[in-house]
Amino acid sequence: MTDVPESTASVALVCDGLRYAFGETKAVDDLELTVRAGEVFGLLGPNGAGKTTAIRCITTLLPVPVGMVRVFGHDAAKERMAVRRLLGYVPQQLSADAGLTGRENVELFARVFDITRRERADRVARVLEAVDLTAAADRLAKTYSGGMIRRLELAQALVSAPRLLMLDEPTIGLDPIARTSVWEHINAVRAATGMTVLVTTHYMDEADQYCDRVALMHRGRIHALGTPHELRSQLADRRRAEGEADPKPTLEDVFRDVAGSGLDEQGGDFRDVRSTRRTASRVG
Repeated sequence: MTDVPESTASVALVCDGLRYAFGETKAVDDLELTVRAGEVFGLLGPNGAGKTTAIRCITTLLPVPVGMVRVFGHDAAKERMAVRRLLGYVPQQLSADAGLTGRENVELFARVFDITRRERADRVARVLEAVDLTAAADRLAKTYSGGMIRRLELAQALVSAPRLLMLDEPTIGLDPIARTSVWEHINAVRAATGMTVLVTTHYMDEADQYCDRVALMHRGRIHALGTPHELRSQLADRRRAEGEADPKPTLEDVFRDVAGSGLDEQGGDFRDVRSTRRTASRVG
């Protein structure tokens, strides 16, 4: 785990009263969040908590008012292109094209990010090597396994050399070995570049093992924030005070404690379930 000091220079992301609604439904409700430069930050919560909407606001895919989102000091409303140049994004839905090779997929993203032709081939080769796909680079993506597809999407996001990497359920549908492989490659790139990572995941073991800090989001707001150890300790202290015989909670227990009372109401809609299952089936 990293210990990043709190200062203006070390802040990667600030959400200041971030709000976003779909009609009468408040998806994100006065969200306050600060992510430190260089850390892996986990944004956790049940389906429908507002995590993906918040990420889409941060990545400028959804419009926000001035002052609500800043990425390395750049306002997401006034400086959209500057913010986009700082970001890499791996969405829940598959972003790789099955009809292209791995190399062609990454080259496509390199062109989208206006990487010059002179440096494009070298940049593509380096990110493919970073995610261990050099040997498979000229195979069609449709021949890749689920873990390879996720690593390819990671390469697509990394080709622009982002300062902030956004990962929305990056290991959904993968087996434990493939999940570990994806995280090993994320951490290797982070160690080499100092990149900041913001990740959403429903795998509490991943959040506990790989995140420096986590925030538990429920009904559009942050309800708990700290290191996994701090959040477990806080729940343990409360259990101990209530006289429980074995107050040794897991991060999943913390998750249930924060969001459990509203899971039935906040489980997402039909489209959320369909999208998640479709993504999982395609990478599985």
